[in-house]
Amino acid sequence: MAALIILVVTIIVSVIGLSSPKVIERSLLRPYQVAHGTGYAGLLTSGFVHADIGHMLFNLITFYSFAFKLEPVIGSLKFVALYFSALLVGGLGTCFKHRDDPDYSSLGASGAILGVLFASIVYFPRQSLYILPLPVPIPAPLFAVGYLAFSWYSSRKRVGRINHDAHIFGALTGLAFVLLTDPTTFMAVVRSLI
Repeated sequence: MAALIILVVTIIVSVIGLSSPKVIERSLLRPYQVAHGTGYAGLLTSGFVHADIGHMLFNLITFYSFAFKLEPVIGSLKFVALYFSALLVGGLGTCFKHRDDPDYSSLGASGAILGVLFASIVYFPRQSLYILPLPVPIPAPLFAVGYLAFSWYSSRKRVGRINHDAHIFGALTGLAFVLLTDPTTFMAVVRSLI
């Protein structure tokens, strides 16, 4: 139920933002402001708006593919804690990296979504998803590594306003969350990889 609420709220706020640049501007994460004691709301609000339709669809398809399977396993309370932890840690990591850049701003739910994706992979390492136009399923771990590689590259190139740094911090938060809340499952997956 929590995943559905997050999905619906994100769709509504993102659609409003896509039709109103003022909403986007008020929602941006501005690390320089956070580093100087203002703009804290952007740590949360930036996670509910997207740069364009493609960005929104990619994030929400990824979220849908993993969140609805994960929430019943860990429970709604833990799911909400995971989602918002990854969102905030992703934003804080971005703030630390860009704290001295007054021109940097970003948006997107990707930090939270990568937290969900990586936590889900711990519980369902053999899960896969379809991404059009590819006609074959992509194994979730391969998708996750590819997503992180793209995020790392895009972060270095500073492509658009999408918060690519948050992807990396969110993914690490997802793994750390499972390690802290369910160490038995986490260690079982680690042992299976060794």
